[in-house]
Amino acid sequence: MPGGGQQPAAVIPGTSSDTSPRGNAKLTGVVTDSTTGKPVEFASIALINAQTKKPIDGTVADEKGKFTLTKLPQGDFQLLISFVGYRNKTVSSVKLDRKGDINLGAIKLSADVRTLKEVEVVGQASLVEEKVDRLVYNADKDITAKGGDATDVMRKVPLLSVDLDGNVSLRGSSNVRVLINNKPSTIVASSVADALKQIPADMIKTIEVITSPSAKYDAEGSAGIINIVTKKTTLQGFTLNVDSGVGNRGSNLGLNGNLRTGKMGFSLSGFGRANYNVIGNFANTQKTFGSTGTTTTDQTADTRNHSLFGQYTLGWDYDISKTSSITASLRYGARNNYQNQDNFLTKTITPTAYFPIVSDRNVLTKDLSGTVDANIDYTRTFAKPQQELSVSAQYSRNNRNNDFTADILTSPDFTTTASRLQNLNNSYNQESTIQGDYQTPIGKNQMLEFGGKGIYRQVESAYSYRVGTGTGELMVDPTRSANTLNYDQTIGAGYVSYTLTTKNKYTIKAGTRFEHTTINANYSQNQPGEQGGAAGQDLGIPSYSNLVPSINISKALKGGKTIKLAYNRRLQRPGIQFLNPNVNTSNPTSITKGNPLLSPELTDNLELSTSAYIKSVYLNVSLFARQTNNSITSVRDTITTGAGQVTNPTLAQAIQTTYLNIGRESAYGTNVFGNATFFSKWQIGGGFDLYYSYLTNNNAGSAYNATNSGWVTTGRFFTNLTLKNGWGVQGFGFIRGKQIQLQGYQGGFAFYSIGLKKDIKDKRGSFGIAAENFFNHPFTIHSESSSPIFAQSSSTSLYNAGVRVNFSYKIGKLSFDAPQRQKKSVNNDDVKGGEGGGEQQQQAPAAGGARRPR
Repeated sequence: MPGGGQQPAAVIPGTSSDTSPRGNAKLTGVVTDSTTGKPVEFASIALINAQTKKPIDGTVADEKGKFTLTKLPQGDFQLLISFVGYRNKTVSSVKLDRKGDINLGAIKLSADVRTLKEVEVVGQASLVEEKVDRLVYNADKDITAKGGDATDVMRKVPLLSVDLDGNVSLRGSSNVRVLINNKPSTIVASSVADALKQIPADMIKTIEVITSPSAKYDAEGSAGIINIVTKKTTLQGFTLNVDSGVGNRGSNLGLNGNLRTGKMGFSLSGFGRANYNVIGNFANTQKTFGSTGTTTTDQTADTRNHSLFGQYTLGWDYDISKTSSITASLRYGARNNYQNQDNFLTKTITPTAYFPIVSDRNVLTKDLSGTVDANIDYTRTFAKPQQELSVSAQYSRNNRNNDFTADILTSPDFTTTASRLQNLNNSYNQESTIQGDYQTPIGKNQMLEFGGKGIYRQVESAYSYRVGTGTGELMVDPTRSANTLNYDQTIGAGYVSYTLTTKNKYTIKAGTRFEHTTINANYSQNQPGEQGGAAGQDLGIPSYSNLVPSINISKALKGGKTIKLAYNRRLQRPGIQFLNPNVNTSNPTSITKGNPLLSPELTDNLELSTSAYIKSVYLNVSLFARQTNNSITSVRDTITTGAGQVTNPTLAQAIQTTYLNIGRESAYGTNVFGNATFFSKWQIGGGFDLYYSYLTNNNAGSAYNATNSGWVTTGRFFTNLTLKNGWGVQGFGFIRGKQIQLQGYQGGFAFYSIGLKKDIKDKRGSFGIAAENFFNHPFTIHSESSSPIFAQSSSTSLYNAGVRVNFSYKIGKLSFDAPQRQKKSVNNDDVKGGEGGGEQQQQAPAAGGARRPR
């Protein structure tokens, strides 16, 4: 109890030595945070005899804060609720009849408050929390992310690594499935990096990292699942939030309105973000080794990018009854991204030429897309606690135009455009999904879950080439055909999962999932000038089935410590970035194309982790091992070009990047993360990831036969200080070492930021300022790759020092009357997208594999 003294421990039902007669009374309630109104998960509940002060029964609240005690005797009792970080709460005078049911409603726990030399300090919420099956980063506590996007927040999440382009990896693997509010989206399937730029950091509530998904999740995402949970209200009343920011490299504006009255709620939001003044340069050297000698190519260019992202969402929910609800949402997202390569100078020395071949070009790449997501979800609960049925459906479509235009300049001054080459690539990715899930408790300590899902995916990519003079109209390239890929994929899946919690605090969750995939794909090569073309050649990709088991075992120890052991098998299907056969020649010496014949890769994961609270310090340590077979690997080869090529007819060789299922990847490492709170005002934390990566392949060809290995490390640090009168300051630093690839490595980089915020009276608004990378002018990243037939090295310099000013304000009146339901939704943990695997196929590297800043 708050006043001190030894408290009776909470007990598991059935373990008490109390032998008093049992009855049929039932006691229920919900444990919530007194400040935020959020459920307090897994709080300990003890029912105590008012006369003897001995516990007679007890339980633990579920993930929604709910608890139920059944078969209770009549009499007067007290209820003790306790959880780490909160003051103990005692509910006195709980009177039970032998056959009566009592619902105590919401029981509010207060944060631990202490008095030190007459100064009251209140515990602040942790930036990082560990739950039974996931690690949660509370992004809404991050003040430096104001005015940024989801990429900025991702860099601060333990276990995650984000490269310069926004591509995400988990424990070194890019095979991660990213969800938004537990829902997939074709915009994520199209490009994770670009999708993250469309989500304002101000609207992110939490980011959940699931390293060992259960059978309920789709089999995709070999390294795990990342779920981005955005802010939304379930309160009664009306609110309107305005969030804005302006800086030297980007500006943002967001409006978010919510209306809830009675059983019905509406939400309407719109967000826009403009990026500008993003400049850089690169230098690239590549050598190809042929039978006649070595060809050396040197390249330099300046880069500048600007983009505009927008997202608009309409949501609706309705409580049909106390036990059933329906939700629906419609979201549209758009992105317009423009990338310029200016003075793209190429100098090639061949063994048969007396003088270097020099060319110059300006390249404009346009990446324009629009995405529509529509969801409808129905949830039905039952009298038995945690018994639930849900049915969900989703339609999602992404239309994308990814084009480039290269202006080839004439010598010697390279100021006049002599000719022009254009590549047009129109594509769409459409998904239709329906699923059903059912869960029911078995007794007091078991849970059974099962369900099924059907996904129908249609992908099309059509591309063509056009050429012309510097001032004339572009015409169809007579040396190239127009091509179309049609790729239809149907997936049927079913799963069953069983959870057992024992009296000695073991929790075992085991399950298996079966998926069957059918693919119908054809590829047509039309003659120049033809549109539509013939039906196309059937690629003959066979159907396949996969059984993916999983098991998670956790043990709660004394003092708030836990230990977990988990194994799961995951598979990863190739996304459109890897399948698209469009040959991207924006850089004619470094060409990229996809491979529509790719098959899925299969990964086995093993993890051992432990966590503990040591006074005010939280520490999480894990060991993991991962092996991927049939890995989709980015590989480079040399090809002969130039024959009939209008833009550079004398070019002999180039490096081509594509993707093959030839790899085997192994990774063994550790993750260490911790944070501490001092005086309940100052929070400091950080951690590092360290693993050994080994890559090899089974291809005997000299171009691909390679093995590479090495240590990879990632580190992060943050600090957060709450000051008087609503002021707060926060700092963050992140560093990623070089990444091991099959044919080389990608250089490391670092980010850091600091922010200051002031809350307006009654916390209706805030203003602040944040700065990042302010000592870098610029910083440079080096990367290398090689094989017996080529060698390549590149350096990319980034000028990304930035500062921004943020302002937000909220109007409206709220009340805490509305029921809070857990919304069910479609959750496609699906294809391997653009978050890794080397270069994105549809946006060729500016020079020799060096990624351009966005």
